This record gives sequence, structure tokens and C-alpha cells, in this order.
Amino acid sequence: MSKQKVVLAFSGGLDTSYCVKYLTEERGMEVHSALVDTGGFSAEELKTIEQKAYSLGVASHVTLDVVNHYYESCLKYLVFGNVLKNNTYPLSVSAERVFQATAVAEYAKKIGAKAIAHGSTGAGNDQVRFDVVFRIIIPECEVITPIRDMRLSREAEIEYLKSKGVVQEWHKAAYSINKGLWGTSVGGKETLTSGGYLPEEAWPTQVTKTTPENIKLYFEKGELKGINDKVFENPVDAIRELTEIAAPFGIGRDIHVGDTIIGIKGRVGFEAPAPLIIIKAHHTLEKHVLTKQQMYWKQNISEMYGTLLHEGQFLEPVMRNFENFLGDIQENVTGTVEAHLAPYRFHIIGIESKFDLMSSVFGSYGEMNNAWSGDDVRGFSKIVSNQTMIHRKVTDLATN
Repeated sequence: MSKQKVVLAFSGGLDTSYCVKYLTEERGMEVHSALVDTGGFSAEELKTIEQKAYSLGVASHVTLDVVNHYYESCLKYLVFGNVLKNNTYPLSVSAERVFQATAVAEYAKKIGAKAIAHGSTGAGNDQVRFDVVFRIIIPECEVITPIRDMRLSREAEIEYLKSKGVVQEWHKAAYSINKGLWGTSVGGKETLTSGGYLPEEAWPTQVTKTTPENIKLYFEKGELKGINDKVFENPVDAIRELTEIAAPFGIGRDIHVGDTIIGIKGRVGFEAPAPLIIIKAHHTLEKHVLTKQQMYWKQNISEMYGTLLHEGQFLEPVMRNFENFLGDIQENVTGTVEAHLAPYRFHIIGIESKFDLMSSVFGSYGEMNNAWSGDDVRGFSKIVSNQTMIHRKVTDLATN
């Protein structure tokens, strides 16, 4: 009798290593591990993880590269929407988890697996994100979550692996790091409580640049296509280049406090120099080229887009409607934004765009106007205040 196929979302860490041994030896299943690359692995790291998977006993291992798809289907809309969760966090991890789950689910369909597994615990957001995507894409598959279901401690997992002959130094790192194209999350003892800040050594990139510098970012219809004199065909490459430029300044570090999907507050550090600079620069450019009403409605849609993405609802059809709006509104978001980078900080200097609505042809704010007269403004002020004036008079008559 052939063994039942199970696809395991594999990272090579303790939890997913446990899952391989548990599924093969306790459940008698044929394990096919799948690692999904969303921009956080080097070629050497991918090779090491593949070797580890086979040493644990998987029947096959595959690396699913979704970096460009991830950008085209999601990250560019986070830029279009200037999405920062709680005005702070660029959704570095929450965005990529949906794409990792989707890629694993599609792979399970491709190889005809009747079961799918992940190593999430029962304590955080990822379990919901994986479960929701699996339930939507492959509802007929059994979803197996050994760590969550058995409430396993780290120590219990290590002892089990040792009993199976898996010899490895499973020391617990002082800080958990999750790296992706859109930033790196950092968790440690300081983020488990409401006070304290991560120490310098906890951040993935140490500060090595101390001399400030200015850079120019060129946007074309909302997408970053150039840095200084360098033009990029693929915005993914521009994001990576900007990360290399800004991270050594210590730019993009912060701690996010937010509401988890399961109803508790959570705190996590992150390092995201490129996302924070891109979003700030893009937002500044938009303020120059979009109308007041465009900015208002875009802000409301953007906030809902970020919230649903964070909560694992990327596949909800309304997200495609939001993306159509956010994409359409980028038609005039083209121009160059100059930014100043310095240790631990940056600021926007200004913009240049042929679509700039701050054109001096129509007047200069606080100085001189060319498109209306004082009488025009006097009449406008009378009309726009008319109803409030009437309301005030009627109220005074009725109450006195």
C-alpha cells in the first residue's frame, strides 16, 4: 500500500524539522517539503536547507521562488496605498505568509497530495494565515499541525529529534529573525513585554555608515524604477538596491505594537529601510500630484487593504477591487523624490514632477494667486459658511 502524500511548508528550523520526523515515523506518511522564497534567502542558504530536508527523510524537496509574483500581486499595492499598519509597520511578515501558504497549497494540488502541514504554534498569527489559505485553495486536504495540536514545548521537540538520531545544536537564539524582501522582523525578550527596546546587537544590520548622503528616487506610475542615475527594469531589484544603501545607516528600525488576529496585543521589532523610505517618498509625491478627494478615498481603502492582508484575507475578492482602485490612481504618480539619509534617520527634501499640482502658474501658497480675485474668495467664503450661519441663528432663537 502506497503511503499518503503530505506537503510540508518547510523552513529548516526546529518546528518543521520535528514535523518531518513526526509525519514520516509516527504517521507513516510520504513527506514532500516545500520552501517558499519571498526574498529572504541566499543561494547558499537554500542549498543548506535542501540538504537538511533530505537528511531528515523527506521524499522530495522543492524551493518555490515567488519573489516577483509577490511584488506584482501585493507589494506594489502596499506602496500604492502607503500601507503602514498602525502608522508604523510595513507588514513585512504578514504579507509574505499569505504567498508562502498559497504557493504550498498550489504545489500540493500539483503533486496530488491529500494532506498538507505547517509548523505553526497555537500562539500567533501565522497559524490563521496558513489555515485560511489552505481552507480556500485546497479545502479537500487534511491540514496537519503537530506543534499546535500537541502543544509541544521546544524542549520536547528537541528530545524527540534526539531520540530519532537527529544530532544538531538546537540552541535557542536570543532573537528570532524572519527575513524577506519587504523587511526583517526581530523578536526577543524585549518584545515580549510592553517596555524595553531591542539592543544594537539584535538588529540584523549593524550601523557602518556615518556620513550622511542624499539620494534620488524615481517613480513611474507609482513604482520605484530608479535610484540616483541607475534605472531598474524590475522594481524588485530597486528595493534590494535601496536596502543595501540605507540599512547600514540603521534606517528603518522600529517596534510595532498591534492587534493579533487571535485577539491579543503583540509587539515585534523590525528592520525595513527600503519599505519605509519608499512609502514616505511615494506618499510625498502623491501629495503633490493627486487631488484632495483622491487622497482622502485612497487613504480609507489603503487602511482596509492593509488590515485584511494582515489578517490573512488576501484572497477575499474585495481585495482585487481595492487593487484596481489603487492601481488606477497611480496614473500621474511619476517623478523624482530626493531624500536625505543619515544614521538612524531620513527625511524627504522635495520632489520634481511634471504632474505637480503646486505649479506656480496658478499661484504661490501664502503669497500671490493668479487664478482668482479677492472678490471671488469673499463670495466663496459667504456661500461656504451660509448653512452654519443659519444653523447658529436658528439655534440661538430657539434657545433664548
